[in-house]
Amino acid sequence: MSDQFSAVPPQTFAQKALARAAGLDFVEAGQVVDARPDIVLSHDNTAAIRRIWLEFGQARVLIPERLAITLDHAAPAPTTRHAQNHAEIRQFVAEQGIRNFWEVGRGICHQVLSEEAVVLPGQTILGADSHTTHFGWLGAFGAGIGRSEVATLWATGELWLRTPESIRIVLDGELPVGVTAKDFALRIIGDLGTDGGLYASVEFSGTGIEAMSLESRMVLPNMMAEFGAKNAYIAPDEKAIAYLAERRANRDWRLEPGRLETGRSRDFEDELQSLNRSISNLCLYPDPGAAYAAEHRYCAETLEPYVACPHSMDNVAPISQVAGTRVQQAFLGTCTNGRLEDIAAAAAVIRGNRVAAGTRLLVIPASSEVLSEAMRLGYLQTLVEAGAVIGTPGCGPCMGNHMGIPAPQEVTISSANRNFKGRMGTAEAEIYLASPAVVAASAVKGVIADPRELA
Repeated sequence: MSDQFSAVPPQTFAQKALARAAGLDFVEAGQVVDARPDIVLSHDNTAAIRRIWLEFGQARVLIPERLAITLDHAAPAPTTRHAQNHAEIRQFVAEQGIRNFWEVGRGICHQVLSEEAVVLPGQTILGADSHTTHFGWLGAFGAGIGRSEVATLWATGELWLRTPESIRIVLDGELPVGVTAKDFALRIIGDLGTDGGLYASVEFSGTGIEAMSLESRMVLPNMMAEFGAKNAYIAPDEKAIAYLAERRANRDWRLEPGRLETGRSRDFEDELQSLNRSISNLCLYPDPGAAYAAEHRYCAETLEPYVACPHSMDNVAPISQVAGTRVQQAFLGTCTNGRLEDIAAAAAVIRGNRVAAGTRLLVIPASSEVLSEAMRLGYLQTLVEAGAVIGTPGCGPCMGNHMGIPAPQEVTISSANRNFKGRMGTAEAEIYLASPAVVAASAVKGVIADPRELA
């Protein structure tokens, strides 16, 4: 066959990732493949998945080394039912010899797996959580699936997946002061709708993305679950590769997180360089000339703080249009915006101020590592002195289990990712979504407020 017909056409990231996961040289967009994921994620829903899996009649999970399980959605357990659920999961983990298991208080699954460098670029992670798109921040194919699909993976190690068409979103320039990755994500969803990326692979690129911190980058793939995306992707660069390599080395050498500059030896440095090379070799990048279903381009300098208003993620408005709306609760946290830089941003806004009378500020770090660093750096002290309440690392009230469920008719402004009716456990409450700085400013004012004006 001539080169004209044998050459592989240019591929998107999703095509390359699912070809790798299926052991194929090339897949077309729309093609169904038998994917073998590198990691299979579950959390408090593991007990329910186990009951489905037991129907297969197996005594052992086929791929225990690929399973990753956290207790985070109702942690600590708020009811006897939740406590029993956790007890069943602990028993299952012990019986099956699952190494990647994190207890109550370690944090939210997506944050914890990122900190532990469990997922690497170019790998495929399928999870029983819709925000598994999160792992696109490091150049992995992350997708949410149902409980029965996870049970099938436990039993067989494989799952049919349709290769998604791809959408490219380009951010040119650098975000203005006071404008964040969360604002950019809200703008995209507001412009294009909650089904604008339905079953698509969303590829982010541009100088605006490259300029973002790693923690800011995490926001974008995470929020693309609200865009309907199957997965999202940011090309891994030297910063992302170094982050993963250091954390892998840290784990091997059992050094304290965030203290990698101490205790290093020549052997450690050699391993670090070797890990950098190994991770770099895993990275997948879309080809020039690959086919995209759509491309959307944004100029960073034209963006501003945005708010998603009740009761839909695409009901987005510039903050100037909703400023002054009374809020009874401000919530800072979740897998979208509960990281160290988010808490730092809130502390910077709130320093020297107090939470307004009649408003409460809940702060729940995304992980125990974030909690520890926020304490060490004094951010939590600032927030507590201003009247904030600090919660156990985990999902908190995001899905309405506990630790901050609003009363009927109350308004919450949240740094979370969803605001449909009843999302935080009360159908008669209203949820507005915004960046951590907006949440903090609103807590100080008692109404939705622009942090740039407060400063």
